[in-house]
Amino acid sequence: MTSAHAPERAGEPRPRVCPEPGNAFEVRPARRADLDQVIAIDATVTGIEKRKYWASVYRRYGAGESAERHFLVARANARVVGFVIGEVRDWEFGSPPCGWVFAIDVDPQARLGGVGTQLLQAISARFRSAGVTKLRTMLARDNTLILSFFRSQGLMAGPLMSLEMDLD
Repeated sequence: MTSAHAPERAGEPRPRVCPEPGNAFEVRPARRADLDQVIAIDATVTGIEKRKYWASVYRRYGAGESAERHFLVARANARVVGFVIGEVRDWEFGSPPCGWVFAIDVDPQARLGGVGTQLLQAISARFRSAGVTKLRTMLARDNTLILSFFRSQGLMAGPLMSLEMDLD
């Protein structure tokens, strides 16, 4: 399969794929036809193409409308420029039901146009419609870009703490 993104060539910046700040774009549920562009955005950001993973995510979160699971995309100029995925989770870790965002990303060439903000607002509205009043997420402590974004949206440290250990 071919990628929806043309690879960047050294010294050749890609054109912006999103309108300038303040211009319109659409946020809607993901469709199977959006997957190649979602995969390309993720690969651009992470450096790894995870086609099988994204097919599985789409089956779980995007294959049908659900009050609990959401896979939304932002589109501008007939292209996917960002996505957000999350779900309502009940009583895990002793927490009342809340909305969890586990993936949000915007094409680097579309950043600073309000895409991430609109995606977060859209999934928040869906969570509120499902009856929850709290949104949570987790991120790598050294991911300053996404940490700055979430803080700019009003998220702050919550009552839960992540713990881990090596198993080898």
